[in-house]
Amino acid sequence: MMKQYSAVNWNTPDNDYAGMFWEQNLRQFWIDTEYIPSKDIDSWKSLEPGIQEAYKKALGGLTLLDTLQSHTGMPKIIDRIQSLQNKSVLSFMCMMEAIHAKSYSTIFTTVVSTPEINELFEWVHNNKRLQFKAATIDNYYRALDQEQATDEDLFMALAASVLLESFLFYSGFFMPLWLAGQGQMVASADIIKKIIADESIHGVFVGLLAQDVYRKLNHQEAVKQKLDALLNDLYENELKYTDEVYTDVGLSAEVKDYVRYNANKAMMNLGFSEVFEVKDINSIVLNGLNVETTQHDFFSKKSTNYEKATEIVHLRDEDFVFDLNTGI
Repeated sequence: MMKQYSAVNWNTPDNDYAGMFWEQNLRQFWIDTEYIPSKDIDSWKSLEPGIQEAYKKALGGLTLLDTLQSHTGMPKIIDRIQSLQNKSVLSFMCMMEAIHAKSYSTIFTTVVSTPEINELFEWVHNNKRLQFKAATIDNYYRALDQEQATDEDLFMALAASVLLESFLFYSGFFMPLWLAGQGQMVASADIIKKIIADESIHGVFVGLLAQDVYRKLNHQEAVKQKLDALLNDLYENELKYTDEVYTDVGLSAEVKDYVRYNANKAMMNLGFSEVFEVKDINSIVLNGLNVETTQHDFFSKKSTNYEKATEIVHLRDEDFVFDLNTGI
């Protein structure tokens, strides 16, 4: 018997949140070429070499994680989710993850030479801490390839996705936010802020999907223990990764506070209590997140800074012909 296929029907809601997240994703849509990071060239040249190195490594690590999310994570999750409306939202998010990964290259191309870029991506490829992050998360995605993948496998893949987007990204986000909070690399930070806004809703949406699956599990306590073990492994690795990137610039302790803060957010997105006790987050980083501190153009609804025009209408000679009798 031939398999029968269904069409997505948005007129009958699958749940009470898919439509809302679809609309929010559309409102937040952007592309990297709307922004002009070349405005940061003078700022980049003024940074100390150690800060430049930490900045490059932070964004290089982010590029790897967004690449994993767009090429493997989202596609495999989409294939296992039943709701066609939820699949649609995830597909949009998958596209945005690819835009995020490209956006870092847009920043690199502006301020870093080609040999430096190649050296950076070689560092990403060989860094044990980064590769551990990617491999650990990827294992849970790959478990969905099994023909007999269970709801537990699906929950752990969704949970891994939330930990990636709501937790593991933020050691990388710290540096551009820290600089922007001091008025440095502001144009590039506007791209980072758009990525953070996306990751925020991605973590919440996938967290809701995970909670739906978790409620159906018969052995919730055992699965929660697996999640706690995963979080702990990733956290211990994240502390070491943070030391590698930030120790030389004296920011390690503050980044670790920020990491713990976002680990708590990830667990709350999954419907669980906070895990870590968190001190006050660096006020400069919070200032970097404040969209009111950057300049903006009054024609834009999406940006906190200047955007490159994407619709250009060329002037013609006729545009300068006026009717003196009507004033038009």
